Parts: sequence; structure tokens; C-alpha cells
Amino acid sequence: MRIVALALVLALLAGAAATAQQAGSDDEIYDQVRRRLANDPDVKGAAIEVEVREGVVTLRGKVREEKHKIKAERITRRVKGVKKVINELRVGIGIE
Repeated sequence: MRIVALALVLALLAGAAATAQQAGSDDEIYDQVRRRLANDPDVKGAAIEVEVREGVVTLRGKVREEKHKIKAERITRRVKGVKKVINELRVGIGIE
């Protein structure tokens, strides 16, 4: 009986560790995407919001030109762990 209980506890801990690792991966992806966008001379001044869920990155906000929208997506795709990019960036709306 104790062996079964111990096995159950170990299985639960392994599942929790896998979930924590996934959350950490999303956090790492978020940090890398934000850092790379901020360091790029073309898109760094844009108002870009980044959201990451299970490796899927959503970009929202505003950029000055279509080429900046495309570049932001390309930069994001190059980050390790990114599975998909959803590009909801708008061009030229409210940019000063």
C-alpha cells in the first residue's frame, strides 16, 4: 500500500514539475522576444505587446510601417521555443 501511495506522489510531483517547466519556457520566450524587439533599431520604438501561451506568441500593438510589422514577426519566429506567431500588429494607426 505504501509503495502505491509513494508511486502516486512521485507521479504527481513529476506532472507538477513538467507544468512548471512549461511555464518557465513561456517566460523565457517572452523575455527573449521583448529583448530582441527592444534591441532592433526598426521596431524598438513601437508599442508592441507580447503574449506567450504554450510557445504561441501573439504580437499586438502599433508599428510605423508594414516592413516593421514583418520584421517584428521575423524576429519573434527566430526565438528558441516559439511554435507559432500570431501577428495582430497594426500599421500607422496613432503612431507619432
